[in-house]
Amino acid sequence: MHIPDGLLSFGTLAVTGAVSAGTVAVAVKQANKKIKEKNVPLMGVMAAFIFAAQMVNFPIPGGTSGHLIGAALAVILLGPWSAIIILTCILFAQCLIFQDGGLVALGANILNMGVLGTLAGWLALRLNTVMFGPGSKAQIAAAFTAAWLSVVISAAACAFELAFSGVAPAGIVIPAMIGVHAVIGIGEGIITVAVVALVKSVRIDLMEMAKI
Repeated sequence: MHIPDGLLSFGTLAVTGAVSAGTVAVAVKQANKKIKEKNVPLMGVMAAFIFAAQMVNFPIPGGTSGHLIGAALAVILLGPWSAIIILTCILFAQCLIFQDGGLVALGANILNMGVLGTLAGWLALRLNTVMFGPGSKAQIAAAFTAAWLSVVISAAACAFELAFSGVAPAGIVIPAMIGVHAVIGIGEGIITVAVVALVKSVRIDLMEMAKI
C-alpha cells in the first residue's frame, strides 16, 4: 500500500503532507499530556511488532502492494494519539531504511495508514462503546471490525489519491484496492483479535480499549 515517489500529483502531495504534519503535531501534543510512564515500553514493543508485520507484503495488480497495518491494534492498546505516533515512526523507518514508499510521498502514506487507518479503527471502537457501553462483551467483535475497517479505509484513501493524480482510472484502481484489502483486512482482524484476547488474559490493565 506504500505509494512510491513519482505517482502522485503536486497538489495531492501538498495536501496530504500538510494534513499529515498537522495531525501528527496534534498527536504529539495530546500524547505528551496523556501518556503514562508504563506505556512507554509498550509503545516500543508495539512499534517493533507492527514494523515486523508490515514487512509482509501482498502484491496487487497495477504495480502496488498491500500489507497488514496494525493501526487498530495500536489504538486498542495505547489510544489513538499514541497509535498515530507509532505508525508515523514506522513509516519513516520503512521509507528511509528500506525505501518502502517514497520520501516525497511520505505525507500521503502517513495520512492513509497512520492517520486515517488509526481514526477509522478508533471510530469503530467508539461506536461500540456508545452502542453497548464500556467493557461490553462486544469488544472482541469491535476489535475485528476496527482492524478490518482501518485496512479498507487506508486502501480507499490510497486508491482515491492515485485516481485523482491520474495514475489509473478510478473505476479500476478503487475497486481493485478496496477489494483486495477487504480480504487482507480479515487477516488483520484475526491477528488483532488474537493479540487483544491474549493481552486481556494476562495484562488487561494495559488496554486503552475500555476508555475509548
